Amino acid sequence: MIIAFSRKRPSRSSRSESGSRERSSPREEGGRFHKSSITRLLACLATALAVTAGLFVVQAPAASAADITTDLGITSGGDVVAGGGKAFIAGGDRILVVNANGTPNATIAGLSGALGLAIAPNGTRLYAALRDSNEVAVIDTASLEIIRLISLAEYPCPTNLALSGTRLFVGYGCDQWDGGVVRIDTSFGHGSRPTPVTSTYASPKVAAAGNTLVVGDALSPATLSVYDVNAFHTTLRGIIDGHDYHAGFLGDLAITPDGSTIIAAFLNSAEYFAWDTTSLQEVHAYGPDPSSGYYAPVVAVSPDGTRVAGGRGTKSGLVVTVYDSATTTPVYTGTLTDHGAFMDLRSLTFSNNDLFALWKDLATHHLHLWRLETGALPESTLTLTAPSTGTGADVLTLTGRLTMPDGSAPGEQPIAVTCHVNDSPGTTFEVTTAEDGTFTFKDRPGSAGVIRYDVIWNGSPTVHWSTASATVTLVKAVSSITLSAPETGTVGTQLKVTGTLLLGGQRAVFAAPLKISRKVTNSNGTVVTALPSANGASRDGSFRFTDTPPEAGEYTYLVQWDGNQASLPTSATFDVTIEEAEQG
Repeated sequence: MIIAFSRKRPSRSSRSESGSRERSSPREEGGRFHKSSITRLLACLATALAVTAGLFVVQAPAASAADITTDLGITSGGDVVAGGGKAFIAGGDRILVVNANGTPNATIAGLSGALGLAIAPNGTRLYAALRDSNEVAVIDTASLEIIRLISLAEYPCPTNLALSGTRLFVGYGCDQWDGGVVRIDTSFGHGSRPTPVTSTYASPKVAAAGNTLVVGDALSPATLSVYDVNAFHTTLRGIIDGHDYHAGFLGDLAITPDGSTIIAAFLNSAEYFAWDTTSLQEVHAYGPDPSSGYYAPVVAVSPDGTRVAGGRGTKSGLVVTVYDSATTTPVYTGTLTDHGAFMDLRSLTFSNNDLFALWKDLATHHLHLWRLETGALPESTLTLTAPSTGTGADVLTLTGRLTMPDGSAPGEQPIAVTCHVNDSPGTTFEVTTAEDGTFTFKDRPGSAGVIRYDVIWNGSPTVHWSTASATVTLVKAVSSITLSAPETGTVGTQLKVTGTLLLGGQRAVFAAPLKISRKVTNSNGTVVTALPSANGASRDGSFRFTDTPPEAGEYTYLVQWDGNQASLPTSATFDVTIEEAEQG
């Protein structure tokens, strides 16, 4: 059921014909603020505190069976973007990488205050605003390596990013007084330098596409400044005045891929407003959202511009609604209500036709990833077959197939494989299908226990991703040691011993430390001595050691291997009679 209602909007008579209105600069000459500006800021801050205080009267949400969410185990960060079959989550000192189904895949570590993200449309480059180190990191999404760091020492606390072609726009600002936007031409490589665009009160929201840049003043009443962008200059086109919309604080900002329309989400509005970026006239209002008014809302536009997603926190949990961008008709609604805690929605992005949302549990402060399947694309099918049992020393052979919705051959496609050993976080590698979609891979888990393989095809712009799993139960392999040594020897003459460690009947393919001891029995009694350990060869399990008998007697050498996660322990002995050397 769709509930609709109308509300009376304030008069637009104060606008010019172009839809914009003149606005004085927030700063006086010399960088000082007007008293009225300070008064406005204090009032805004007071309003923010009042709103924030109201957030904590939200009741614990009820359960919902439709939730697909992952606790990321981090407490800082704030942005999520998707591209190239992956999603990237800013997590303060790291960026988390997940597959298209939300499965954690990798981590980009060693960062300082990663907060805002932007990704190239082809998914090859990721840009991260490092608020603490005053830098922008440029990351290769294939290797996950940081290939460049762009200094923003003169523009501290970079927070929000927007990318249009090779132009990266950075909203910066550490507090309420020193914000602004700088522009970076990423095509200059290591010669990239920031160029100032505008100054604002605080770190502004930014959105860019085509030849349009939109800068959103986050303070109340939020205003949107629209700029023309060319190869050399950024020129103000006009301003959308927040007073006309009782805008309050700006929650989020998005732009269509062609740069023709901007969509804004305001804290105290039940609608997501859209404006034409040329005329600056309002063209759509998505919603109203009957659950609005509790947490700062977020908004996103699909890569093809045909859908708009808006979400926010409510009294009972989180709600995200997807609208047809042209007709404003709701086409999908997702809710998250089973976590029993106050939930703050932080960021929202499309991944092809699905959505990723980042939200924070305000009780534990943990960030969570919420994946929403909108069902807008036809489904592919992925299968995986594995042996049901085996030993920890086995090399397992697994097979599978990727099938398209219409049954056609998919061609060569990358499949990500993650192996989880006894519920471990898992290791990931990639295989490629044959033209008909079949694939085969081999793996040696190197451990007994329950081994789970998860495979995922990350989908395409026209076909939904798919995943499959298979488990194998492995027991520890029986191990053995074979030895080759002389049967007799003489005192003071070196003995040479060779051997092979077998795991499950196969030569061990790794270095294995072997304990060696020597027992000597003669007229003096029995003495046991520990000898230096021997290490197995790295590829064939063979090993060798030497010993020089110090006295005559019956010798027994014991070689022991303690076993490992894959194989049982084992031992072997051999006997040698040592005689006194003949006197010459």
